Amino acid sequence: MEAGLYLVGTPIGNLEDMTFRGVRTLQEVDVILAEDTRKTGILLQRYEISKPLVSCHEFNERSRVERVVSEIEAGKAVALVSDAGMPLVSDPGSRMVRAVREAGLFITSIPGPTAVTTGLALSGWGQDGFIFAGFPPNKSAGRRRLLTSFIEESRTVVLYESTHRIQKLMSDIQEILGEREVFIGRELTKKFETLKSGSAGELSSFLDSHSSKGEFVVVIAPLEKPQKAAKKNKYKD
Repeated sequence: MEAGLYLVGTPIGNLEDMTFRGVRTLQEVDVILAEDTRKTGILLQRYEISKPLVSCHEFNERSRVERVVSEIEAGKAVALVSDAGMPLVSDPGSRMVRAVREAGLFITSIPGPTAVTTGLALSGWGQDGFIFAGFPPNKSAGRRRLLTSFIEESRTVVLYESTHRIQKLMSDIQEILGEREVFIGRELTKKFETLKSGSAGELSSFLDSHSSKGEFVVVIAPLEKPQKAAKKNKYKD
């Protein structure tokens, strides 16, 4: 295996979604950088992979960069994985990727599942393009500014949100975007996957009586295009 950095997509829930190439890559690299070594350890155990695991998350990524670049320069192959889905998609790793590229070293990606496109496909609104905005700001003012920017948006908007803030997000969507249809997906690909669409107000009521544990993919329907004006009759009365 060529020395370099391998960005490996991992399942967003169901461990059977791991790709053949992803498994082979993790089997062949010298070391695996993981956002959470415990979670990645479960995946490795499932596929009987035994490799050194090194944590690499938002709080220590900066300190890992120099070491990883040195190891690649010394001929090692290093994999980078997140807790779920594709690395760097609302997850750490950007400093690492930039440093490896700037050093002129080999880097490639092994694609895998991602909650963004999974939720988008399930919503049924992705055919005309979309915007992925990641996690909204934690504070209400920032979240509301973000949603306000979508008032005239003609493309579908995809967001992530945590269990602790999903109701606040629904409340802000209802106030700012009105009756715009919204789709939510919880625990995607897992045993207790939950899929629901409706207005933000309807979804808020739904969440009041159903579990909101886990992270959500929130898909906001595009602004409806005005009906084309009927063509004038070219014949006069």
